[in-house]
Amino acid sequence: MGQMDAKVCIVTGAAGSIGFASTRAMLAQGASVLLVDMDEAALAARVAEASEFGDRVASITADVADTKSTQAYIAAARERWGKIDVIFSNAGASGEIAPITEYPEEVFDRVMAINVRASFLACKYGLPQMNDGGSIIITSSIMGVQANPNIVAYATSKHAVIGLMRTVAKEAAPRNIRVNVIAPGPVDNEFQTDIEDRLGERVGIDATEMINQAIPLKRHASADEIAGTVLFLASDQSSFSTGSVFMADGGLNA
Repeated sequence: MGQMDAKVCIVTGAAGSIGFASTRAMLAQGASVLLVDMDEAALAARVAEASEFGDRVASITADVADTKSTQAYIAAARERWGKIDVIFSNAGASGEIAPITEYPEEVFDRVMAINVRASFLACKYGLPQMNDGGSIIITSSIMGVQANPNIVAYATSKHAVIGLMRTVAKEAAPRNIRVNVIAPGPVDNEFQTDIEDRLGERVGIDATEMINQAIPLKRHASADEIAGTVLFLASDQSSFSTGSVFMADGGLNA
C-alpha cells in the first residue's frame, strides 16, 4: 500500500527535472497525476517515460499564468479522476541576470506572471475542486529567503509566493487543506545550469564551483532529493504541517 494511493494530483512544470521527479515519486506511491507544462514535446516525452503507470498518468499543455488555461487543467484532472487531493505549483522562470537599472520590464512582468500569478491562479481555481484534507505545495527557492544582485525578478517572485502561501494556508485551514512552500537550493539540472552559466559569464567566475563552496554539504541537490520533500508534503506524513517554508538547500540558509 502506497502513501498516495487513490490520490489525485496535479504537477505544473512537470516536464522539468523537479516536476517530473516529483511526479514519479507520487506515481510510485499510488497516485494519479496530471502533468502540466507549456512545452508540448517535452511533456509528451515525460508521459512516455511514465507509461508504466498506465491510466494513472495524463497530461495537458497550458500557460499556467493564464486564467483559462488554469481552469482547463483543473477541469481536466477533475473530469478524469474526480476531486483533487494535491496541487504542486512548480512551474517557474528564472528571468535575466542584470542590475535593476538595466532589467527589462517585460521580463520582470513575465517572471512574476509565471512564478507568482500562476500559483495564485492554481490556488484560486484549484481549492474549490479539492478534497478536504488535501495539500498545496508551491515551489519557491533559496532566493525566496535570501537575495543576490542581478536577479531582481526571480528573487522578488520567490519571496512573493511565500506571502501567498501563508495567506492561503490560513484560508484553507478550516478544510484541513495544508499549504506549504518548498525552497530548494541549487539543483543539478538544466534550469540551474543555465542560471550559473549566465552568472559566470557576467561576473567572470566559475559560478557552479563558487556555489558548491558556499553550500555546507558542498554539492548541488539531485532532483530526486527535492522530490522526496515534495512527496512528504503531498502525503499524509505531513498532516500537521501548514503555512511553512521547507528548505531543501544543503544548509545554504543555515
